[in-house]
Amino acid sequence: MRTARSLTAFSLPFLLVLTACGTSASDQPTAEQSAAAEGFPVTVTDARGEVTLETAPRRIVSLSPSLTEILFEVGAGDQVVAVDEYSNHPPEAPTTDLSGFTPNVEAIADYEPDLVVLSDDGSDITEQLEKLAIPVLLLPAAQTVDDTYAQMELLGEATGNAEEGAAAAEELRGRLDALVAGIGEDAAGLSYYHEIDAQLYSVTSDTFIGQVYGLFGLVNIADEAEDAAGGYPQLSAEFIVDQDPDLIFVSYPGGAQDVLGRPAFDSLTAVREGNVIEVDPDTSSRWGPRIVDFAEDVAEAVEAARAE
Repeated sequence: MRTARSLTAFSLPFLLVLTACGTSASDQPTAEQSAAAEGFPVTVTDARGEVTLETAPRRIVSLSPSLTEILFEVGAGDQVVAVDEYSNHPPEAPTTDLSGFTPNVEAIADYEPDLVVLSDDGSDITEQLEKLAIPVLLLPAAQTVDDTYAQMELLGEATGNAEEGAAAAEELRGRLDALVAGIGEDAAGLSYYHEIDAQLYSVTSDTFIGQVYGLFGLVNIADEAEDAAGGYPQLSAEFIVDQDPDLIFVSYPGGAQDVLGRPAFDSLTAVREGNVIEVDPDTSSRWGPRIVDFAEDVAEAVEAARAE
């Protein structure tokens, strides 16, 4: 089991300066922080094993847009001091130029975090941070919706917001269940094609995106591709035309117009019946709480297709 300490590595002279300066009123814990500290130490399990947090984190750095959204959703937003360059939601997230793809340990340490959360261990960043006695939680991209619920509960517990994390997960579960129940059998037999970019890259049902579509019982044409390519196959125009999907979803700006402008696609059922839907690239690719927004787009598309 790894025990994560809440002290960063400082030089002795710097610590002496801090001691001489004393503690300012702003450094005193608030009532909310004191309440959050109750119940610690806390042990949670990330991708590498058990992690023990001795105290409630007060300076969190997030290097994953999805995890940033989850942190704010579970009530830990006030504890977040920095997020990566792509964490653009919620608007109050303290976006920086930190990279989650090529993380820099010195740049991260400059924020004096007592917890870093990330979804990718590029350049063995977790080991580098732990050498500086900075606690780390490695939470990879969710593979299923249940993984999202679990990460919400885990981050709630790890940040001293266990009740809020559990409540947020339960609310998200309820909203998704209601959407699926509202569609009922309307999606039965409908096929779809999800396009990530203009090069015709798609997703199979094994991906997180495909799992969301699967909640409604939609049939994914990409599952029939000869090369699944790890869940993200590049399809050909001929293959898509042959499969003739009832619904087409595109998740990049201008994607709908791109699809409609392809001569080879004018015979597709989705194109002829006006069922080409451009979805938000963030909500359709992140495994945080806004997956319900993506699910709402899918539900509306199904309802529109069945109303015709």
